[in-house]
Amino acid sequence: MSFLSGRYAAALSGLLVLQGGVFYAVAMRPETVPVVAPLSTFPAKLGDWRMYQDLPLEKEVQDVLKADDTLNRVYISPDGTTPAFLFIAYFKSQRYGQAPHSPKNCLPGSGWEPVESEPLSIPVPGRAEPISVNRYLVARGEDQSVVLYWYQSHNRIIASEYSAKFWLIADSIRYHRSDSSLVKIVVPVKDGDSETATKAAVEFVKTSFPTVSRQLPG
Repeated sequence: MSFLSGRYAAALSGLLVLQGGVFYAVAMRPETVPVVAPLSTFPAKLGDWRMYQDLPLEKEVQDVLKADDTLNRVYISPDGTTPAFLFIAYFKSQRYGQAPHSPKNCLPGSGWEPVESEPLSIPVPGRAEPISVNRYLVARGEDQSVVLYWYQSHNRIIASEYSAKFWLIADSIRYHRSDSSLVKIVVPVKDGDSETATKAAVEFVKTSFPTVSRQLPG
């Protein structure tokens, strides 16, 4: 495993160096920045899920994140029993150091430790193929939550940080674009039942995905 981890780290380092070279090479070209409606206009009702609370980000978090726009809300399930935390961070350009922060790094920094991790395939409206997202079961003390997240850019749904970097380079060369978004859904686990929490998170993804895709640039 350490050998594989070493190979992964070396490959990712090489990709980051290549990314820096590409960004330097295209820096003189004007970048295409899509027009995006503010995330504050995101609907308060998603299917039968309704917004319960809009949570402003603390300035310290905003300063670290450096996103151009964010959404941080709690939605409630149709039966009123299950909350789903929806977080979206939009970056209109990654040329100047702004980039989505991987939850696999941020969650431990907030005291949440991974218990399980796996890719998850979810069929969603409007796409012929299921989307692939990351699923994490995290714990902080006795509390547990299911986390689903992915990167979304240029009509692509990307689970892997490695693939996100690859497509960032490709899009910078071909389309002169480096915009990207991180979409994260968190559902608390009740009574140790992570399977039910996962099902609720998946249902929220299915319900919210068409709206998320319309909101974010294609």
